Amino acid sequence: MYATTEFKKGLKIEHNGKPWVIVEFQHVNPGKGSAFVRTRLKNLETAQVLEITFKAGDKVPVPDLEYKEMQYLYNDGVSYTFMDLATYEQEVLKESEIEDAKDYIVENSVVKVTFFQGRAVAVDIDNFVVLTVKETQPNIKGDTSGGGGKPATMETGLVVTVPFHITEGEHLKIDTRTGEYVEKVKK
Repeated sequence: MYATTEFKKGLKIEHNGKPWVIVEFQHVNPGKGSAFVRTRLKNLETAQVLEITFKAGDKVPVPDLEYKEMQYLYNDGVSYTFMDLATYEQEVLKESEIEDAKDYIVENSVVKVTFFQGRAVAVDIDNFVVLTVKETQPNIKGDTSGGGGKPATMETGLVVTVPFHITEGEHLKIDTRTGEYVEKVKK
């Protein structure tokens, strides 16, 4: 069981027998009355978003989730196909099920897929990934690395603001929580 004091963004909980992930939360301590926690939850199966208020100190169950390391194989335009590295079985997830993870996974990369009652419901990615710059404006003489930036399209289609000195083909570390450039990486 999780107490409301343990709530954090990305925590997976069970509510009314369904798996949910906490998208946002706010601890509220009013002057009168007891404290409570306002949350925005997203259903892992249906992608439905609800706003629910819990009393401070309430406990919620931990969902019966299973995690498997799977290799991302390909995207056919509608769905994403993953292969279990142990059994070689394939799982297909719709774009709506993997959400923002699609911007950070490249073919043949290994990710953690979340299963609820034997069905794949979500893809968990690391906090940082390394992506290759596919397209960006050329460096203009006189630009400094200290101020501003320019847009760069990564190999997955994600557009990130990068310093002016970054060129096409370079490998960059990207924070998947914010979608921001962290640093240049040598491969």
